Amino acid sequence: MNILITGANGQLGNCIRNASVGLSNNYIFTDVAELDITDADAVRSMVMNNSIDMIVNCAAYTNVDKAEDDPEFAELLNAGAVRNLAEAIRDNGGTLIHISTDYVFGKEPYNVPCREDQTGTPTGVYGITKLHGEQAIRDSGVKAIVIRTAWLYSEYGKNFVKTMLNLTSTKPELKVVFDQTGTPTYAQDLADAIIDIIEHGKYVGNEGIYHYSNEGVCSWYDFTKIIAEMAGNTACDIQPCHSCEFPSKVVRPSYSVLDKTKFKETFHLKVPYWTDSLKNCINNLQTNEA
Repeated sequence: MNILITGANGQLGNCIRNASVGLSNNYIFTDVAELDITDADAVRSMVMNNSIDMIVNCAAYTNVDKAEDDPEFAELLNAGAVRNLAEAIRDNGGTLIHISTDYVFGKEPYNVPCREDQTGTPTGVYGITKLHGEQAIRDSGVKAIVIRTAWLYSEYGKNFVKTMLNLTSTKPELKVVFDQTGTPTYAQDLADAIIDIIEHGKYVGNEGIYHYSNEGVCSWYDFTKIIAEMAGNTACDIQPCHSCEFPSKVVRPSYSVLDKTKFKETFHLKVPYWTDSLKNCINNLQTNEA
């Protein structure tokens, strides 16, 4: 089977690259230099010329604040490009696995984990355009699995864990918001789950929307405290603060914990607890620095 991975130079794309080593299926990794997914003709040619059976779309416009100033391009990449991928793989008789976000929620004051069938109430351009991408998939009629995830981090690129490892090792004190609650997700865990779904054919007949993050719940403040503790950065005084102390162009979800029951029951996969996965990531980062 020929599987196209888009956004391959991002966090999840790199982790899927790791997880696919030595497998019998043919994984083809592309980023914008190899394939402009906003170009419908280029996408169609790639799919047809390479006999693509499945697309895993890891590409997205993910800069939440910048999206407020660049809504047209965010819409193009998060919705228009998704439509291109969906229609191309549909016409080739294949399946799309698409990565979405907890930011499709947020406007309503949730206090229980968000379910897949819950109405999306995004609070900013990023969440709105990602929701439009989901709608484009549904409207296309393609066989698809949409996986919403949250608070993604890894050894690759820029992310919260790497930023906080740096700040807590160099700053005497730090304020981090405690009124935004969710669940960190180690990109390698998600990548491993996606590869398992593909390699064992679990995608067949299981089209739909699913939620995946690591197990557990925390605030960004809690997340930072544990990052610093695991890294041994104990000299930094980390204090909780309100979101209003860090003015932003977009209101971020105050509670976006994802209910993963459907994912676990459908694909029969165990989801790691967030601190266990965080420890693995930090150990890898520290080993690479040594």
